[in-house]
Amino acid sequence: MLRATPRATARPVLRRLLIGAAASVAAAGSLTAAPPAAYAQAAGTGLLSPAGPGGGPDRDHLTVTVRNAGGGADGTFELYCGPDGGSHPDPRGACDALERDTRWGQDVFAPAPEGGFCTMQYGGPATAHVTGTWAGRPVDATYDRRDGCQISRWDRLVPLLPGVGGNRAARA
Repeated sequence: MLRATPRATARPVLRRLLIGAAASVAAAGSLTAAPPAAYAQAAGTGLLSPAGPGGGPDRDHLTVTVRNAGGGADGTFELYCGPDGGSHPDPRGACDALERDTRWGQDVFAPAPEGGFCTMQYGGPATAHVTGTWAGRPVDATYDRRDGCQISRWDRLVPLLPGVGGNRAARA
């Protein structure tokens, strides 16, 4: 004997089914998200339409301005990642350093945390300003070497930023 399902109990079942389907679609969409390195491979095969010199619309582009670093490292440099290029002295190394430190939910260009304990050391007068786009997000970050936290933040991005002081070997 078939018994009709009352309309009041059918709606919660339908709602759960729709919510489950929406969650499945969202999960499948997140599986298709590609890291910036995947765009480099796709650009090389012509799958992306060119938007800049040799790259697609999602190509990362940064402008790095360095002052007072010495050793010929001062200047303004363009960096493209995916594929790597530009006037930066080491585009491959710079893009690799950025890829290495890029994590979901974290800003690779974030300033040092406020109120942290930093060693009282001076790393020299070098400064840098990085602007542009990385991983689809705008970048406007400044760097200096006024204390241990700032030195560590700078050194983490060598060779995007030039190796200075005890970190000159990273530049070679």
